[in-house]
Amino acid sequence: MMPRRLASTKPTGYVLFEVILALTIFAIVVVGMASTLNNIIESSASMNLDNNIRIGLRSFIEEVRRKPVADMSITTKDEQLGATYSSTVESLSLKNGDGVTLNDLYMLHAKAAYGQGNTLLEENVDLYVYKPATAGGKK
Repeated sequence: MMPRRLASTKPTGYVLFEVILALTIFAIVVVGMASTLNNIIESSASMNLDNNIRIGLRSFIEEVRRKPVADMSITTKDEQLGATYSSTVESLSLKNGDGVTLNDLYMLHAKAAYGQGNTLLEENVDLYVYKPATAGGKK
């Protein structure tokens, strides 16, 4: 007597098709996740560069505003970040609520120019600076 085979619930040809289909879906998901991960890494690098440029600009402003007014207009380059920081200063003529002209006030314009990919980006900051005249007459 020959042993009887149990009848399979699925024909054997469908098993191979299901395996190929599962592998195809898995490959599509992995490629999509890799693409998303790459976009996240690029965005993170861009945000880090922007943050480092802003920190550099803040440091540049702190350095420049401590100088005498005549020395406040400068340009410097940060080779590591690929940014150029520049500043200009102009005298302000403001009046307070009583109509009295305020002296020794200046507007410090600071700019960071840097490239990101093929685009040139800029960050600008304007700062009011009070530099009273010293006893020697220098500002």
